[in-house]
Formats: sequence, C-alpha cells, structure tokens
Amino acid sequence: MAPQADSESSEASAAPAVTKNSNGEPSPLETRVLPISTSDLTFSHSVDSSFLHPWTLSFSSTHSAQNLRAAASHLRSVPTPVAFPTETVYGLAADATSSASVRSIFAAKQRPADNPLIVHIATLDQLRSLVDPSYAPSTNSTDSATSTCPSSPFLPADPIPKIYHPLISKFWPGPLTILLPLPSPSPLAPEVSAGQHTFGARMPSSALALALISASDRPIAAPSANASTRPSPTTAAHVYHDLHGRIELILDGGPCAVGVESTVVDGMCEPPVVLRPGRVGMEELRRCEGWGEVGRAWEDREGGERVGGGPRAPGMKYRHYAPRAKVVLVEAGVDGGWEGLVRERVREGARRVGIVRARRWREAEGSGMVDGTDGGNGGGVDTVGNGENGEGLANGAGIDVAKVKEVQREGCTVLDMFIGPSNADVARGLFSALRELDQRGVDAMLVEGIDDSEGETAAAVMNRLRKAAGECIKA
Repeated sequence: MAPQADSESSEASAAPAVTKNSNGEPSPLETRVLPISTSDLTFSHSVDSSFLHPWTLSFSSTHSAQNLRAAASHLRSVPTPVAFPTETVYGLAADATSSASVRSIFAAKQRPADNPLIVHIATLDQLRSLVDPSYAPSTNSTDSATSTCPSSPFLPADPIPKIYHPLISKFWPGPLTILLPLPSPSPLAPEVSAGQHTFGARMPSSALALALISASDRPIAAPSANASTRPSPTTAAHVYHDLHGRIELILDGGPCAVGVESTVVDGMCEPPVVLRPGRVGMEELRRCEGWGEVGRAWEDREGGERVGGGPRAPGMKYRHYAPRAKVVLVEAGVDGGWEGLVRERVREGARRVGIVRARRWREAEGSGMVDGTDGGNGGGVDTVGNGENGEGLANGAGIDVAKVKEVQREGCTVLDMFIGPSNADVARGLFSALRELDQRGVDAMLVEGIDDSEGETAAAVMNRLRKAAGECIKA
C-alpha cells in the first residue's frame, strides 16, 4: 500500500547525491507520492477545444499544481524517472532527449535494453521536431494560412507522414501509438529506439499527462511504471508496490480509465499493420483512409515479430504482465466452471487459489470475508477528447473497486474476484485483480477468458492474459 500522499513539494534543482549503505551498496531512494488534480489546471486552445492545434497551459497556486510543477522540474534536471497517470496505465517518465534519464527508466524497471520505449508528446509541433530536427515551429504555424484547410491541424508539407493524418485526426489525443522513421541525427536519446530505425509516439488523452509534458517542455519517454514482466499498474499504489526505493516521485491522479496499454500501429510498411492490440481496434482503423487493408503483426505468446533481434514495439518480445503466482487462463468456450480446476490445483499442492471471474463462472459460495482493494487516491484520471470522437472530458472515478471474497472450498482457500461483466470492466480491473491476488499470497490463479473476437478491448485483454499465463486451457 502506498504511503499517505504528500501535500507539499519543492522544486527539484539538482541530481541527488548517491548514498551508500554500510556494505557499499547504493541506498534506496526515498519515494514520495504527490496528489495532482485537473481542477488546478487551465487549458487555452487556439481552435475550439482541440489539442491538435496549438494550446497553452496555466496553473493555479494550489499544492496540487505545485506538485505538478515540481515533477516537471525534476524531469528537466534530475536523471531519475517520475511515475505519472495516463488514461491507459501509469507511465514511468523521463526526458526522451537525455540518455542518462532514459537509462534510469531501464534501471528502475530492470527492463531489457533492446525493448524500445514510446515517446509521449503534447503537441503536433513537438512531434514534428522529432521527425524532422530542422523543423522550426516559430516559422511554421498550423493556422489557417498554412494548413491544408482552415480546420486542419496539418501542414502542406508536413513532416508527419500523411498515412497517419487520418488516425491522428480521429484518435488523438488517445490510446494509439504510431511508428515513425527515426531521423539521423535524432534529438531522441538512442536508448529510446533500442537500435531500431523507428520510434513510437503518441499524444495521451490524460489531461494530467498532457500537462506534465507541457510543463516539462520535453518529449517524454514512458513505458508502464511497473517492474519488468509484472502486471501493468493502474493506480499509484501499484507503482509504489513495484518501484518504491527505485524512483523518487509518483504523481497520484487516481485509477486509470482504460486499464490496458495503447494500440501500436506501423503505417510505414505496405499494408500497414497493428503491432500491439489496444483500445483502438482494427475495424476502427480500417474505416480510416489508407488503412482499409491493415493487418495483424502481433503474437499473443512470448516472442513476436522482430527486426535485427529486437522487438519493433513494446510488448512484442518478452514475457509481460505476469504476477508471481502461476496464471491458468481458461479460454472462452471451455465448458464447466472453476471448481474442477481448483481441485486440480489442490492435487498439485496449492492451498490458496485465486479465481478471476468475468461473466459465466459462478460466484464462490459459502461464508467468508469480503473486502476491497486499494484504489489509489479515490479519484480518476481525467481524459480529453479531440473534438471529433465526441468523448470530451471523461472521469475515471466511476470505476468500481474490486472485491475479494475468501471462502473455504474444494479443500483449500478460494479467493474470488469478479471484474466483469463488460469488456471495458474486465480491461479496467484485470491488472488490479492479478496484483491483488498475488499480494494475498495465492499459489495459483484461474482466470476466466473472454471472446477476443468481440472487439478491440477483448482482443487487447486476451493478448495480455496469454502473455501472462503459464498455462492456457482451450476448448
């Protein structure tokens, strides 16, 4: 559980001195949790409420706004990462142009060095300067005089490849990452692309994430803020559990609304492909100009497509999303419930078995303790829409807190969690459920799968589950 969030903070100005214990080993960092809220931020837009056109940010003088300022200053001046909320999962942020800062992400997560990072940007001009380092925003405005049409955010000779314009217009800000050519020389630290000739970028729809990027005035490299291979974090408490002592700051903006990472697409090949499934699905992509033949290039098991031995996008090569206890995934269409599977685990020596129910499985009957999990600061990550998809402001505070029912059944202790019934509910609750059962010391977890043909969210959920599972039971 995370400690009480700090109510005050001070500006970071210099890298902290490295202290060592009596054995000569580096001492753990002091990890602070700072609450932040969008109520202390004001966004001013040049065109309607669009984040695809130039916009500015102003702060109030509250402690929450001071915390965000402190985190932004830390990103500019201290080579240790900052955990922050996005609409998908919590991210671990560092200045994407600084090798020392980016290396600190890999060190904190214990992440393999050949696993590339996604760059998070707050404006299209920021992205243009990464694709074309010679681009000068001051002389290339996206106003009506230079855009392809008065309402378009794109330039006549835009450095951003045209294949992505329909996707950016429809899905940004939002949970979609696009793969772009890496210029030579590149302003990005070489560790970001991990030896690839491309880099991934997205504009998050989390208002807090956009504010942090804008205030830091840096493109931010950010994978999920968890220890490598562990379930992704959807609350500040999850981040603290994995990374306390390894990082200095966690911004707590409440639970994440989506719960699975962004969709990753590559439009630089013919036909374009989806490298990692997420909230934006293939059918939605196929309705966009130039994406009618988009294909699938991901693997649901450990492995994935690689170039030169490295993965083209995060989540393709290594084991991911796995708790310490063995996960047994029961695919949709398998007859029967969980009872017989629990008995099998008992015969293997299990004494505590977790079950994660989505729709069909029955609740574990019998008297037992029911209590809740830690949902962070009780708020939710506010997200912004781009005007076209009609989402506007959407608050994640309505996410139900998962409950755990502990009963004696089938010769062992059964810990029952229900995270359904909708695909969106399952996506939001999946990583929290895996983490909660792991912390309660189960010997195995039985997870009820959903039909991955039901849409983009179901496909993303099952992709993560198959990577986390030590055993899959199929119909």
